[in-house]
Amino acid sequence: MSSEDIDTQVVIAKLNQILEMELAGVVRYTHYSFMVFGYSRIPIVSWLRKEAEEGLVHAHEAGEMITHLGGHPSLGIGPLLETHNHDMGAILRESLEHEKATLNAYFELLDLVKERSVFLEEYARRLISEEVIHQGEIDKMLRKPGELKVFSP
Repeated sequence: MSSEDIDTQVVIAKLNQILEMELAGVVRYTHYSFMVFGYSRIPIVSWLRKEAEEGLVHAHEAGEMITHLGGHPSLGIGPLLETHNHDMGAILRESLEHEKATLNAYFELLDLVKERSVFLEEYARRLISEEVIHQGEIDKMLRKPGELKVFSP
């Protein structure tokens, strides 16, 4: 099968959704980095800003995929939730929800292109892997010290 077997407009729409979600992540993680206080501020701020930078890289990639397919990248941004609750637990729980939603969008992209475009399938799989790693990092930060089981709200 070749890339002609994909519904290009549907794939571009999904990539635009991903672009918007990744840009929302950039804003979200940047905002969170301003709102961290306390003894462990420096490493947490550093981690949050690294996540914002990685989200921008992912947004760039999504935009390049869109133009590769002949589409127009969105100027929109995904949903931004401001709870005004900035304790680290709340920040991490909100981040986990955002990561889950973004991961779901990449799985939806994979479903659209699977066995139809190696190029897009490999892109989707790589980003799924990266998002699973992000989700795992947040999950581990939400656990109590010494707790091995996966975080459950």
